[in-house]
Amino acid sequence: MGASLARAARGLSVALVAGARAPVSSVAPDSYDARVYALSPGSVAFLRAIKVWDSIPAERLTPIHAMRVRGDAPDACLEFDAYRAGVPELAWIVEDRVLQEAIWRALAGQDHLEIVAPARCAGLELGESARVTLADGRTLEADLVVGADGADSFVRNAAGITAGEKKTYGQTAVVANFACECPHGNAAFQWFQGGPVLALLPLPGNRVSMVWSVPPERAAQLMALGAQALAQEVQAASKAALGTLAVISPAQAFALRRISAGRMVLPHVALAGDAAHVVHPLAGQGLNLGLQDAQCLGAILTGREPVRRPGDLALLRRYERERSEAILAMRAAVNGLHALFGAEGPAARRMRNFGLSLTDRMPVLKNFLMRHALH
Repeated sequence: MGASLARAARGLSVALVAGARAPVSSVAPDSYDARVYALSPGSVAFLRAIKVWDSIPAERLTPIHAMRVRGDAPDACLEFDAYRAGVPELAWIVEDRVLQEAIWRALAGQDHLEIVAPARCAGLELGESARVTLADGRTLEADLVVGADGADSFVRNAAGITAGEKKTYGQTAVVANFACECPHGNAAFQWFQGGPVLALLPLPGNRVSMVWSVPPERAAQLMALGAQALAQEVQAASKAALGTLAVISPAQAFALRRISAGRMVLPHVALAGDAAHVVHPLAGQGLNLGLQDAQCLGAILTGREPVRRPGDLALLRRYERERSEAILAMRAAVNGLHALFGAEGPAARRMRNFGLSLTDRMPVLKNFLMRHALH
């Protein structure tokens, strides 16, 4: 996230502090990162604008032309189609490693940019400006420090900004990639399973990336399985929608939590991405929210009035105001879906599955949801 903001803030003098430099190397054609993102058309437009998107190898990108969502009742379904929505694609799937490499390639040779890596922040002092002390004793002084340093943000904690809502979802995401017998047809599949959520996202060729959000004890069971047994579990849970599956990348597990910082700005401090907000991956919008943060903050900083310094609170509050509605809406939608589909009992089950099927039969509502997802 910090690297994309550094690109968006071109024209300003920027020091990018990172734990390590992302490797800039070719990705093996038969190797796929288990962590993938579904980038909205709005995020793709931003990456194009900062000269990142076109440097991603086309063979590592997969467009999503349809989304097929299933509830925990046989007849509960909701489907979205790019053709009917009048757009070329609903989203693009890209691997984390591939995207990071493209961003770091774009940073090479950028004017007014100093990359400080590997480095770790150890102290933050705020006054007339911001002073960052690194673990090796070096200091950096700037008018603005942006915490784009993840869910366990050093900047957020050092600045005294509380994580107002910092809870676990009681789930762990198990991710892995599979070869599939049947073509995915550039469709993304998702199954709500009365709490757990299984998603299969299309990769190039007959391959898919899995994200299965399950209780921690179930995640431990899945992680303990051999490759063939794991493939059989996923094949059964997905009703063999893509035929026989075979693991092509080892499974990984990530505990899921939600974080909502009490505020996004202070004088000389701003938060972006997971440092400010973390949501459940069921909607696949975490990175999109972060890229929207980078786009918004970059535009405000580069377009500021000559009398404004980058760390002026009045300027930074524009960023906070512009981002608050979208972040609040996404957080409410994701948390609401998680609570609804995790609720137990026959009444809750009937209500959520009826709602899913009803939405599928209401074009106006589907188009409204689609417009928000495409942003």
